Amino acid sequence: MAPRRAEGLVLQRDGHRGQAVLKGGGLSFTLDDVAYLAGGEGRAALAEVDALALTDASRISDIASTRARFGDRAAVLVETTLLRRKATVKLADARRWLFTREALEQATAAAVAAHRADRLTGRAVHDVTCSVGTELAALAGRADRIVGSDVDEVRVAMARHNLDGSAVLLCRADALSPVTRDTTVVADPARRSGGRRTFDPRDYTPALDDLLDVYAGRDLVVKCAPGIDFDQVRRLGFDGEIEVTSLGGGVREACLWSPGLATPGVTRRATILDRAEQITDAEADDCPVAAPGRWIVDPDGAVVRAGLVRHYGARHGLWQLDPAIAYLSGDELPTGVRGFEVIAEYGLAERTLRQELSARDVGALEILVRGVSVDPDELRTRLRLRGSERLSLVITRIGAGSASRTVVYLCRASR
Repeated sequence: MAPRRAEGLVLQRDGHRGQAVLKGGGLSFTLDDVAYLAGGEGRAALAEVDALALTDASRISDIASTRARFGDRAAVLVETTLLRRKATVKLADARRWLFTREALEQATAAAVAAHRADRLTGRAVHDVTCSVGTELAALAGRADRIVGSDVDEVRVAMARHNLDGSAVLLCRADALSPVTRDTTVVADPARRSGGRRTFDPRDYTPALDDLLDVYAGRDLVVKCAPGIDFDQVRRLGFDGEIEVTSLGGGVREACLWSPGLATPGVTRRATILDRAEQITDAEADDCPVAAPGRWIVDPDGAVVRAGLVRHYGARHGLWQLDPAIAYLSGDELPTGVRGFEVIAEYGLAERTLRQELSARDVGALEILVRGVSVDPDELRTRLRLRGSERLSLVITRIGAGSASRTVVYLCRASR
């Protein structure tokens, strides 16, 4: 069979030995591949391949030497090595794990999985979509008893290798056919269909409405895409807590906690792992609207996504610039929060902005936009920056209807 290419790799299927097969989501591993990679021979081969650079410049020659050394095993060795390197941003010990590309893309970052596991401490937990075991690894040492299952036998085999030494019971099972009782169920449905990301939770695999139906009356945790429509989730019958979690400055996920696992009175929660801060809709939201003070604050994405801007403002003594816009302001910054110190205020007149920025010797400009149709990159180009100073623009809409106006705040970032 002629070689086929994927992302710069030359990979080949061996139909006689059942070796890895190319698919849109990378290589499709077999049980034979997993057994080889997990065994002594495979581990030694992986150590050799890991010593290769496998950069864009060296990849063709590195793959050629791997093929010459390991023959038909080259594809799974190279793929596993590259996946392990990519996984280091999610897992501290990624260099000993086995993955498929799709499983790695959906895998939860270790800090996020650990946070979820903390909320499940002491419980008997069944991860019904365990994949290669990232959630199970976080649960180990926290949960009282742990079961992991997946419909994909290859991923179960990988999880067995990845969790070697952990007290986790693994089996192959369909998430919609319960095989445990009296456990807290954790599910992380696939959010791609035909290689494309899906935003409708009814198109998840397994579908969210099916999960809610099958596990009705049981404690259930479901990891969802951060952009999931909260109102649609409620229409599907979910009446627990929706938690939005951020890490490293980005929103990572929305997690559904059934009523038995939710904090009483809480239906929405924002968790900012970088600052170990949580805020919920059970807190006060008496946040006034006023002109900017010394600082403008762009709240963490988890706060905005969870609809808790007013609650966050009330907690930190801040106020809104406009009731419909997420920017907050105050005379003091909350501890550890990045802010923008207001220098001047303008309308959106590019000629005036260009003159002001030139007079201030601005050469680098961070541009934040809310409520206004402005492309920051295009605007930055048109402003023709030439100086050495670095400042920021905060562009937003103030007011509604015919009374609305676009306001530009020239600022200096706190860090």
